[in-house]
Amino acid sequence: MRAFITGFAGTKLSDAERAFLREAQPWGFILFKRNIAEPQAVRTLVDDVRATLGRSAPALIDQEGGRVQRLTPPHWPPYPPGAAYGALYDRDKDAGLAAAHLGARLIAFDLAGLGIDVDCLPIADVPAAGADPVVGDRAYGTEPNKVAAIAGAVAKGLADGGVLPVLKHIPGHGRATADSHAKLPVVNTERAVLDATDFAAFRPLIGLPMAMTAHVVFTALDPIEPATVSATIVRGVIRDSIGFKGLLMSDDISMGALSGSSAERTRAAIAAGCDVVLHCNGQMPEMQAVAAEAPVLAGEALRRADAALACKKPAAPIDVGASRAAFLKLMNGVWEPAQGYA
Repeated sequence: MRAFITGFAGTKLSDAERAFLREAQPWGFILFKRNIAEPQAVRTLVDDVRATLGRSAPALIDQEGGRVQRLTPPHWPPYPPGAAYGALYDRDKDAGLAAAHLGARLIAFDLAGLGIDVDCLPIADVPAAGADPVVGDRAYGTEPNKVAAIAGAVAKGLADGGVLPVLKHIPGHGRATADSHAKLPVVNTERAVLDATDFAAFRPLIGLPMAMTAHVVFTALDPIEPATVSATIVRGVIRDSIGFKGLLMSDDISMGALSGSSAERTRAAIAAGCDVVLHCNGQMPEMQAVAAEAPVLAGEALRRADAALACKKPAAPIDVGASRAAFLKLMNGVWEPAQGYA
């Protein structure tokens, strides 16, 4: 296995993609909206990738709810943005945590039926005034303890459904003044403030099996490099100060925030201390460049990858119909689905 996660171009594997998978052997793969058709087609795609690789590789997706939901009606129900859980939490903490857990448990049910076993959720980003709306209502709130509590409930809901959570975007994307999909955000906040807010939301969650980096420059930590490619931040902040010991993957290295070629980005992320590089856009020349530079997964990176996958447990029993009804009842007054929640 090589230390990267790959995307694909469409709803079926091409012959070129099959050949690539056999040769490159990515650790895992990720699905986007462009890969989603009807449920059986998604399941077939997931099974095809694994059969081509010759192993049960991790299948990832971003299924948060709200604006970031790859599986949508009419085949799958909608889910609320993270801020809706935060609004309910402000009314009633226990209800907010119960809803966050149940919503994630239901997402896990949807994913498990497709063979998808990793969700890039929860989010522990803490938005700040004046920040770019790329996080916005995806976040659970603006107070670190509240964010961590809801994120923990979401992570447990996924885990109870047999799906591994990925904590994002460590060490924090909430202060970013630009959308890292398009350009590099620069945060000039002092270290002490970052410690007390952004980083504080991640510290209670360091026991989660996987986390994803932020393509954000923190000038108080490293005035030049964004977190994903900064050894100072990966080793000194994410690993040491925050204390995260699980598998660390980059955010998508094809995003506009990073500079250099795909090969250069891959080398930089691995050199900084990321265990695995995430590449999402499904463009074959970039995929090949990433694969050529991603090392064989070995040593501590392999140990962390194996430990993360070992955290997966069988899904607990669930009465889906009753659980969906209970979820809607909990969310009444803070969120109502526009369609398809049946």
